Amino acid sequence: MSTSTTASVSTHILDTSVGRPAAGVAVLLSARGGREADWQALGGSATDADGRCKDLPDLPEGTTHVRLDFAVEPYFEKHQQKDQQKHQQADAQQDAPANRDSGPAVFFPEVAITFAVVPGEHYHVPLLLNPFGYSVYRGS
Repeated sequence: MSTSTTASVSTHILDTSVGRPAAGVAVLLSARGGREADWQALGGSATDADGRCKDLPDLPEGTTHVRLDFAVEPYFEKHQQKDQQKHQQADAQQDAPANRDSGPAVFFPEVAITFAVVPGEHYHVPLLLNPFGYSVYRGS
């Protein structure tokens, strides 16, 4: 919750490759007080079934910059395994060779979003995610 001397942050993740929230993604919140200051890890959470982190830590007074680190590789690996099993079953039923890409589950294994904040403001930063790209914006 923001106060007149602090800012607050919330986030959620939508997996645009399937059109659903991304559940179970670990998120780490860090903050610093000034461009030259060291980052201070404040704690983390994981997205719920709705793709939201409802329990991110409060920002300390004097925070000027925030970083959200999203660990997306485990999320995509889990979903890639499920997709491969479905494709293997379908291929077996059709006697077709398994011509699937054997590349990495995700091109961006981590997503780090850094943004500036001012006291008294709330910052909702959604992440729109797919295995080969992402987009963020300041939401409401």
